[in-house]
Parts: sequence; C-alpha cells; structure tokens
Amino acid sequence: MISRNSFRRWLDNETFAAWFFLAPALVLFAIFVLGPILYSVGLSFTVGSFTRAGISWVGLRNYSNVFASPDFWQVVGNTVYFTIATLVPSIVVPLALATVLDKIAFGRTLLRTAYFIPSVVSIVAAGLGWRWLFQTSGPVNSLLSNLGRAPIPWLGSATWAMPILILLSIWKQVGFNLVVFLAGLQAIPKIRYEAAALDGADAWQQFRHITLPGLRPTFIFTIVTTSIFTLRSFEQVYVMTGGGPLNSTNLLVYYVYEQAFNLFDFGYASAVATLLLLATLTIVGVQLYLTRQDT
Repeated sequence: MISRNSFRRWLDNETFAAWFFLAPALVLFAIFVLGPILYSVGLSFTVGSFTRAGISWVGLRNYSNVFASPDFWQVVGNTVYFTIATLVPSIVVPLALATVLDKIAFGRTLLRTAYFIPSVVSIVAAGLGWRWLFQTSGPVNSLLSNLGRAPIPWLGSATWAMPILILLSIWKQVGFNLVVFLAGLQAIPKIRYEAAALDGADAWQQFRHITLPGLRPTFIFTIVTTSIFTLRSFEQVYVMTGGGPLNSTNLLVYYVYEQAFNLFDFGYASAVATLLLLATLTIVGVQLYLTRQDT
C-alpha cells in the first residue's frame, strides 16, 4: 500500500504530477484518436470489405493504384487550388481588418464579435444557406435578373462551383484569423511604434519593419491552422456540390468518403487518407521547425 505521505511526495514531483493528471486524456486520445489512425493505416495495406469474405493483405497495391489514378490527381489538383485560393485571402483580409480595428477604440469589441460570428456557425448550416443563395432560382440570380443579366448556374458550372466553395471557406475562416491577428498586434509593445514615429517612420514603414516581424509567430499559426481547415474540408462539398460537376469540386476528404462509403473500397480509401495524414503532419512539422527558429 502507498501511504498518503508517499503519494503527496510523488505529486510534489512536477514530472510525475504532469503525467498523472494527463493520463486520463492520454488514454482517451489513444483509444479514440491514435487507435483509429493506426487501424486506418493498417487497412490501407489490405483489400476487401467488412463482410464474410473479409479482408486480405495486398501490401502496397492500394498506394500503387492511388498514384496511377487520374481521378486522384484531379482531386489533388482541386485540393491544392482550393487550399491556396482560400489561404491567401484568409490571411491578407484578416490582417488588414485587424490592423484597422487595432487603431479603433470605439466599437472594436462589437466589430470583432460581428466578424467572428461566421466562425462559430455550423459549416453544414452555412453550406445550406449558401446553396440557397446560389441556386438557379436563388436570390443572387434574382439580383442578376433585376440588373438585366442572365442567370448563372453557379453550383452546376465547372467554372463557378469551386469559387463559391472558396468564398464560403474564406467567409468561415476570416473571423477566427482576425481575432488571432488582433491578439498578435496587441502583444507588440506600443513603445516601438512611438520610437519609430520619433525617428520619422511613416505608417507603411512602421507596418513593414515593426508589425510584420512582430506577427511572425502569428503568421505561422494562422497559415497552419487555415491550411489544415482547408485540407479537411468535407461538409461544404457534401452539402453544396457533391464533388461535381464533372468532379471539379471533389476534395481529398470527400474523395476518401466516396471510395469508402459509396464504392466500399476501404483499403484504397485508407491509403488516400494516410497520404493526407502525412501531408498534414508535414505542415505541422514545418510549423514546429519555423517556431523553433524564432526562439
């Protein structure tokens, strides 16, 4: 039996205390996160389905099929385009808004809350709302008709469907990044700006030489979180376009869903999911490396 005094001495050890209190969360993480990930990786080396026939080991065949599939490379291209086109405005727009709001005293809290609201709205609800706005007989086409323009099949067009998904994703992410940038701006000592003003630096020079370097860790964080948000995008595709038209809005996560639950090719789907996991881990690794460089 461990005496009460011995247990207290163990708790006084910071390392033991940390592991002791983290243990429940780590156990749940291992069961519900790490376990399924390892199972999915193992499943990527098999073929078959969850039936009496069962599954059988095929080695790297699923990965070979993935890299030989034209559909996979089209989906990768869609995902890269979607990620970059969402990432750049989701960084530039919040940075510009945060720079302006940081200089406003009256109404800043109200404006920050208004911009942040889309971030807490369910992506499914937002997707349904945007699908209603951009349907053929929706409000956007009604406005175009009133302006004398022909209606556009927004979500039925291979040209316009992806930009609509991108706009929705930017709208969803801007508020979160705005709050992060505001926090980063408020962490920069104001005395730096005062000293620069005394030396004759104008607003652009202060922004370039004080604000941007001071926001470097914030940039890394927002770039990584926004990239992960776009890479795991599924709901807006499922709700609005179903990957169409002509596979033009099919993204990697939706592609995994299609292969697993429409075609029941779980091994192939797990191989794609594993490759997506490796890409995500690479992005996180780059973040950790760049963050270490700052310290």
